[in-house]
Amino acid sequence: MQRKVRVRFAPSPTGPLHIGGVRTALYNYLFARQMGGDMILRIEDTDSQRFVPGAEDYINEALAWLGIGIDEGVREGGNYGPYKQSERRDIYREYVGRLLDAGKAYMAFDTPAELEAARAATPNFQYDASTRMQMRNSLSLPPEEVKRLIEAGEKYVVRFKIEPGREVKVNDMLRGTVSINSSILDDKVLYKKADDLPTYHLANIVDDHLMEVTHVIRGEEWLPSAPLHVLLYEAFGWADTMPVFVHLPLLLKPDGKGKLSKRDGDRLGFPVFPLEWHDPKSGEVSSGYRERGYLPEAVVNFLALLGWNPGDDTEIMSMQELIEKFSFEHCSRSGAKFDFEKGKWFNHKYLQEMSGERLAQLFKPVMAEHGVDPAAFDDEYIVRAVDMVKSRINFVSDLWANAAFFFVEPESYDPKAVKKRWSVDTPRIMGELIEVLEGAPDFSSAALEPVVLGWIADKGYHLGNVMNAFRLAVVGECKGPHMFDITELMGLDATVRRIHLAVERIPKAE
Repeated sequence: MQRKVRVRFAPSPTGPLHIGGVRTALYNYLFARQMGGDMILRIEDTDSQRFVPGAEDYINEALAWLGIGIDEGVREGGNYGPYKQSERRDIYREYVGRLLDAGKAYMAFDTPAELEAARAATPNFQYDASTRMQMRNSLSLPPEEVKRLIEAGEKYVVRFKIEPGREVKVNDMLRGTVSINSSILDDKVLYKKADDLPTYHLANIVDDHLMEVTHVIRGEEWLPSAPLHVLLYEAFGWADTMPVFVHLPLLLKPDGKGKLSKRDGDRLGFPVFPLEWHDPKSGEVSSGYRERGYLPEAVVNFLALLGWNPGDDTEIMSMQELIEKFSFEHCSRSGAKFDFEKGKWFNHKYLQEMSGERLAQLFKPVMAEHGVDPAAFDDEYIVRAVDMVKSRINFVSDLWANAAFFFVEPESYDPKAVKKRWSVDTPRIMGELIEVLEGAPDFSSAALEPVVLGWIADKGYHLGNVMNAFRLAVVGECKGPHMFDITELMGLDATVRRIHLAVERIPKAE
C-alpha cells in the first residue's frame, strides 16, 4: 500500500528566513499539494546557543504572507507533535538509549582540550574507526571507569559508531544514486549530555520517521549528511520506511560565483528575506520583499522558476497553476543565479494584471503617506487613476510619482518643458483652449479629442506645442497617460482651474 505523501519544512529559529529557505518551503508545498499530501512545519531549535527571539514568529508570518499553507505545526497542531524539537527531549533520549543498547553508538568523554590536542597531533584528524580507540570513550575505557564517570556527572556526548569500508548509497530523486564510502565519514555526535538535546542528525532522523515523512526535500548543502542519515535509518531498523531524498540546487549570486548571501543583497540593493527583519541583538534592520512593495504571488512565481521550469515557455503562473505543473523532472541539478531584476519584472507583470479596485486599496496608504486623504476622492476616481498609470510601475509605491497629479494640483512646472513649450503666445492660446473646453458638449475623451485637435488645425497652431503646453498646465510636466483620458477623469472644472493657475504662475516668456 502506497503511503500518503508527507513533507516537512524544518527551519531553525536562528534568524530571519533566507529567500533560499523560502524556495525550499515552496517546493515542498507545491509537491505536497500536487500529490494530495501534507505539509509539516517543524521548528528545529536544538541549537540553544543560536536561538534568536522572534525568529519562529517571523517564519510563520513569512510563510503565511506567501500563501504557503501548513497542515501540521506548532501553531496548527496535529497528531505527530510536539512540532518543536526542544519539546521532544524524552523522545530523543529514548532513541539514543536504543542505539547505545544495540552497540550502534557510544559515549565519548573527551574534553575540548583533549580533542584540540588530537587535532594538533594528527593532520586532518577525524574521530572515526581509526582513532576512536585512542580517545576517551566507552569503547576504549573499562566498563567500571565508564560507570564512574557517569556517576560523577562527567559531561559526555554520544557518537554514532560508523563501520568503515562500506559503500553507502543515497537514492536522490533529482540526482540519482549517490555513493559514498563510509570510511570518509566521522563518528558524528548525536547527543550532548550537557544540554540534554540531540544534534541535528539524530533529531532529524527520529522526527522524520515518527512523523511518517515520505519525502525529504531540502537544499543541496545537506547532501553530505545524507549517507549518515541512511546509516541511521538502517541502525534503527527503519530502512523500509526511509524517505525519498531530494536535494535542491543552491541559489547563486547574481554576479560571480557562490551561494547567495545577505551581503549580495546589501551590495546590489535587493532583499534576501521575505519580510523586514529587526535583529533583536544588534538592532540592525534588514529589508524584506513585503516592505519593498513586492506582491506575494509575484515572489512565489519568481522563486518557483529559480531552478525549475514547467517544460514550456510559460512564466506567469498562479499558485494553483504551479501546483498543477510542478515536477522534479524539470528541476535543475545546477545552481540558479538570483536575477533580482527578473523579480522586479514579475512584480510589474502582476501589477499590470491586478484589478484597479485592489490596486487602489493598496495605493491609499501611499496617498496618506504623502499627505493626501484618500477619503477626499471617490473610490472610482482612484481606481481609474491607478488603472491609467499601472503599466508604468514596478511597485505600488511607484504610483505616487506617476499619479500624484490626479490628486494634487501642480505647484511648480518642469523648467525644461517651460523653456521649450511655453512661449510668449502660450497664455493667449491657453485662454482660447479654455473657451473650447467650456463649449464642448461632451467632455469624454473620445468626444473631446477631435474637438480640440480640430480647433488646433483650424487655427494653424503647432500641434506639439499646444498639446504639450496643455499637458504642462494640467500635469506639471510633459509626461503621463493620454491627455484626454486625464481630462475626462478630472472633469471640466478641475482642468480649467489648472490651466488658469499655470497661466498665472508660469513666468511670462520674453
